[in-house]
Amino acid sequence: MSVNFDINKIKTPYYIVDEKLLVNNVEILKNVADLAGCKILLAQKAFSMFSFYPLIGEYLDGTAASSLFEAKLGYEEMGKETHIFSAAYNEDEFDEILSICDHIIFNSFSQWEKYKEKCEKTNKKFGIRINPDHSTQEHAIYDPCSAGSRLGVRIKNFRPDLLDGISGLHFHALCEQNSDALISTVAAVEEKFGDYLHRMEWVNFGGGHHITKKDYDIDSLVKCIVDFKEKYGVEVYLEPGEAVALNTGFLVSTILDIVNNEIDIAILDTSAACHMPDVLEMPYRPNIIDSDFPNKKTFTYRLAGPTCLAGDIIGDYSFDNKLEIGNKLIFCDMAIYTMVKNNTFNGINLPSITIADSNGDVRLIKSFGYEEFKSRL
Repeated sequence: MSVNFDINKIKTPYYIVDEKLLVNNVEILKNVADLAGCKILLAQKAFSMFSFYPLIGEYLDGTAASSLFEAKLGYEEMGKETHIFSAAYNEDEFDEILSICDHIIFNSFSQWEKYKEKCEKTNKKFGIRINPDHSTQEHAIYDPCSAGSRLGVRIKNFRPDLLDGISGLHFHALCEQNSDALISTVAAVEEKFGDYLHRMEWVNFGGGHHITKKDYDIDSLVKCIVDFKEKYGVEVYLEPGEAVALNTGFLVSTILDIVNNEIDIAILDTSAACHMPDVLEMPYRPNIIDSDFPNKKTFTYRLAGPTCLAGDIIGDYSFDNKLEIGNKLIFCDMAIYTMVKNNTFNGINLPSITIADSNGDVRLIKSFGYEEFKSRL
């Protein structure tokens, strides 16, 4: 893989999102929406680079938020449909949420009862998140259907007597999965909650759909949505986050030093803990351009960050040539869950945010400094 932009134009570390690749993704999503007759929202929890919101808004129907601040960002910067779900709403924030959001989804009937009187005075749409109790993945930290999950109402706790004023149901049970996982989840939803689906105006299938991944079965997704719409007469929403910006972004880093402790270790100006926390949390191993797994190529190195955290390790990689201090490395798929989750642990500066436009020209969107670190403390 190669990149079509000048990696030396911006001081490292920096995130860079390729506009051409982003457009390709949202074109795929727009095609799905057109074929299936559904609506697709950007789940901002994965990608909140709002400088692209006007572009994304040309293809998608709006934004999905998990907090007041995300809702405000989508409302202000994209200005289309604004949906929100929260495990529990802060009473001090709810009036503002009610004023800017089109669809407000509650995690429990007790939350719905608490805010119902205010909701009934508006013309907004309200929903309940349901838990289909159907796990299709192995990562419990990302599985809303895992044992003891706080997310969504299980069928044994469902309250049909409180559905007055509720126009939709929401379920979210997937994470980076293909359409087969959605199809089995929809079957579980129908089995458990089918009696109530005919009473709804809309159903949100949540996120976790890897629609823009090369092996994703789009035909099966479209059929699943079309069949569901015809059966229950509802509007269907999807709210992917990763699929919008999947494989569109990079993180460019410079080697600061190389040390040896039974293995050669390259210390970068990029930190796993600060700049790509999912490397430690998920965990996962990001691809690096012109690299391979350890010992597959001639020279193997452990790549590590500059923080005091002993475990600030990105991983072991091999290269055709020896690495040198000052070399730049390009990490792939760094648009999602990076900018939204990064931090200034140890006072490490945040990477700049940049764009490679459709002509390959690099443009700085935002850089950071000491004030960003100080202002958070």
